[in-house]
Amino acid sequence: MFSRKILVVEDEKILASNIRKSLQKLGYSVSEITNAQITKYGEETIKKVAEIHPNLVLIDICLAGEIDGIHVGEIIQNQFHVPVIYLTESLQYKRLHKNHLSEPFSYLVKPFIESDLYFAIEMALHNHQIKKILHEEKHRLGAIINSMGCAVIVTYPNGSIQIMNPIAELITGWKQSEAFGKDLVEVVNLVDKDGEETIKNLAIHVIETGEILNLPESSTLITKDGNEIAIEDNVAPIRDQNGNISGSVLVFQDITKRKQTEAELIRNAVYDGLTGLPNRVLFLDRLTRAIERSRRRSDYYFAVLFLDLDGFKEINDRFGHEIGDAFLVAIARRLESCLRSDDTVARFGGDEFTILLEDIKDITDASNFAQRIQDSLRLPVNLNGHQLSATASIGITWNFKNYDEPATLLRDADIAMYQAKRQEKGTYAIFN
Repeated sequence: MFSRKILVVEDEKILASNIRKSLQKLGYSVSEITNAQITKYGEETIKKVAEIHPNLVLIDICLAGEIDGIHVGEIIQNQFHVPVIYLTESLQYKRLHKNHLSEPFSYLVKPFIESDLYFAIEMALHNHQIKKILHEEKHRLGAIINSMGCAVIVTYPNGSIQIMNPIAELITGWKQSEAFGKDLVEVVNLVDKDGEETIKNLAIHVIETGEILNLPESSTLITKDGNEIAIEDNVAPIRDQNGNISGSVLVFQDITKRKQTEAELIRNAVYDGLTGLPNRVLFLDRLTRAIERSRRRSDYYFAVLFLDLDGFKEINDRFGHEIGDAFLVAIARRLESCLRSDDTVARFGGDEFTILLEDIKDITDASNFAQRIQDSLRLPVNLNGHQLSATASIGITWNFKNYDEPATLLRDADIAMYQAKRQEKGTYAIFN
């Protein structure tokens, strides 16, 4: 095992020699500075530390020269990370104790015996090693947190912010230097979009309960700049080796893109890709709700219209499918313009459309609406220089009898549509 190297900085030559002998007797390797120019002790000490890289420095507090021993010791500890033991006389110790020598095993009061010297050195080296291990562990933990692909915020037991990783800074818009010590809710301003309520300090909650808490599914983060970001994940208590809670850790990620994808998937499932109208699935759902509403209210009436465009095949054949698709989109907008806010128009496929008219007085309302649709469709549509117009065969049914299934209503409206188609273009028929 190699002997640890100790640098002795003492301007009293006899004392320096005695210390060197004691240290060598105790098994240490010793270097010393005793013959520097009176104004150069501080400078020479720093150069010597850089040159020999000692394991520990023994330095007289009251060195002669421009820089005192305490200042030199601070430079050695901060720049070279080498532990320092200050040598001081009793009167100096009393004067400096409160401000500079409060840390245990950081000083020796002259005169001292060999056993005190050995004990102080070993304890200083041991404490330095412990601090080094803690520093390395803290650095390693920081590197892990900073390398994570999600935001991490660590709080103190009172719910104030201790650590933020770069992802947390990016998402919240706050720098750690700005957020340090602030209450968590000031930096992580969360709103539950379902209830439109501000979410309280979750760190305090988990610290008090000791349980992991998942963020509400509709959690939205209001960033420092006022932007809204959908986030998810959880807050957990941090426990020490004894199980005592020493803070909390909030882990979250930006799920805005995922939410947008989910919304798009849901929309694609219930809306027509070409026209943007509700599709068969959504129409049947709303029709089912209308049937249920009619069962609860004896005065509630609704009607279903089934539309089939007249002559659409000729438009496709003459002008091509691109013009045909554009024409269907234009027709969809015409139909939407005829609706009230509570009504629904859907594309069933091809050139077939269905309409749900809610809360009508009687079948006359549905008939008048069908005529309004025919008048709107007859107005020409300008597509690539072509003036195109259409009519529709419309079948109508309404809940004059107790319909239980949407399919039955649609069947009857479809039957009435074919009745209209057999008459002439641009007419409607009511199922009887």
